[in-house]
Amino acid sequence: MDMEQEDEVFREALIGKKIPVLTLDNQWHRLFTQTGANEEIQRLEDALNEILKRQGKLNTELKSLSAFKKKLMQEIVSIMELPDSTAKEKKMSENKRMIEESNQKMEDYNDELMDIPRQIDEANFALMLASMRLCYSRIQQNVREIDEINQWVSDFKVQLKKKIIQKQQKEIWNDEMYNYMHSIFGPDVIDMFDMKYNPQNVLNKAKDLVSEKTPKQE
Repeated sequence: MDMEQEDEVFREALIGKKIPVLTLDNQWHRLFTQTGANEEIQRLEDALNEILKRQGKLNTELKSLSAFKKKLMQEIVSIMELPDSTAKEKKMSENKRMIEESNQKMEDYNDELMDIPRQIDEANFALMLASMRLCYSRIQQNVREIDEINQWVSDFKVQLKKKIIQKQQKEIWNDEMYNYMHSIFGPDVIDMFDMKYNPQNVLNKAKDLVSEKTPKQE
């Protein structure tokens, strides 16, 4: 499945789904921290974060302008109580000008804020698509590696079984040869054959085990 086909499948899967803002989602961060660095994910994540930062800044600016405008209005009320003078008119005019500027900025910020949710949705959707592509790619890669590991384990089990059988056969051969030589040369056979250990006597031990399990007849 090529990238265009993947995107089409993923887009259809996302229809009607409520996607959290990914860069604010702990589960998304935990998952994609484990996947390692990815330039596309990082670029889209940064783009989404910039929009979120802009949203936060606009809201902060609106609060600040609202407080500033309130202060200017209070000053105008206080100034109106003063005797008429050039200074009074000048101050009234200046405050009105700043109020108008504040109103214009607040209007511009509100207009921009109205478009922010759309920008967030688009950036979040793009990040989700990239995340799905990465997940799909990593899952496919992991499936291939899991199959390879399973095959290795299967082959190893076969080889292990063969080695165990070879080991057991060699122990039996050693036991038979040792018993034969021991019957001729006695205990000196260990030194004679430069044996580093006393053979396990596999056959005799097996016989002893059978004897131990079988109750002795009186």
